[in-house]
Amino acid sequence: MHYIGVDLGGTNIAAGIVGDKGKILFKSSVKTPQRASPEEVASEIAELCFETVARAGLQIEDIAALGAGIPGSVRPNEGVVERCVNLGFMEVPFAALLEERIGKPVKLVNDANAAALAEYASGAGCGCESMVMLTLGTGIGGGIVINNRLYSGINHAAGEIGHFVILHGGEECKCGRRGCFEAYASATALKRLTREKMRQYPHSLMWNIAGSLELAGARTAFEAAEQNDKAAAEVIRNYTEYLASGITSIVNIFQPEILCIGGGLSGEGEKLLRPVREILDREDFARNNKKRTRLVTAMLGNDAGIIGAALLPLYDN
Repeated sequence: MHYIGVDLGGTNIAAGIVGDKGKILFKSSVKTPQRASPEEVASEIAELCFETVARAGLQIEDIAALGAGIPGSVRPNEGVVERCVNLGFMEVPFAALLEERIGKPVKLVNDANAAALAEYASGAGCGCESMVMLTLGTGIGGGIVINNRLYSGINHAAGEIGHFVILHGGEECKCGRRGCFEAYASATALKRLTREKMRQYPHSLMWNIAGSLELAGARTAFEAAEQNDKAAAEVIRNYTEYLASGITSIVNIFQPEILCIGGGLSGEGEKLLRPVREILDREDFARNNKKRTRLVTAMLGNDAGIIGAALLPLYDN
């Protein structure tokens, strides 16, 4: 049987036909309608789904169910989007709106949880029993999978991995707290650390690579460090220490079989993970155990949201 996975974003809507092993057979996307009502967005998704099914050479009867990843908080059991700032949704029975238009059962999931489920089912965590995923982007998202199921807590708000404190009284976080993991280990935080160091070292190669302070990005320090720039190497060292501090705490709490790193920064691969592993080898509470958490990069990239949403009906039992 086949499933439809929908990745609903503030800019684009992507839909894919996915087999029960997590392979995308066909996918397509459209721009997300702006300032649209939930009904209008649901109609746009339905039209995209029917078009995707047809272009894949299938009939809607070949589809068992649909899963949709939402960039906000949801109540999956009720099919309700509690709050989605990017789309202006508040307490919207979105699953019912989609079911009315598509005629198939619909499951909703937070988009970060969808990505985690995808990596667990058919990506970096395939075959494991437990996995925690971090996505390092503008913020830090994530998801937790234990014994074949997403762990979402009593209110479906678990997995906000970016919002535990690693430095009391530290940098202000968008969530309202100070010193959050996200405020020190997201791509946004890395940009801040890079620009602070550039101000201190006006002759750093980071200036040549970025062109200006405003254009310095999350990869600037990595590129300069490859050319033996000492200031850039210090940025990377400080950043990876913050990242490792949070990751070590996550490992100590969950001791998952796999801890998977996704998001744009995961593209740095071993340049990012090797120093984190060195700290884990010193500070992991289970560092002397035979079985230890494996730290790996995500495998599915931008397809993770589609795949995880599509497979949700198979793991929601």
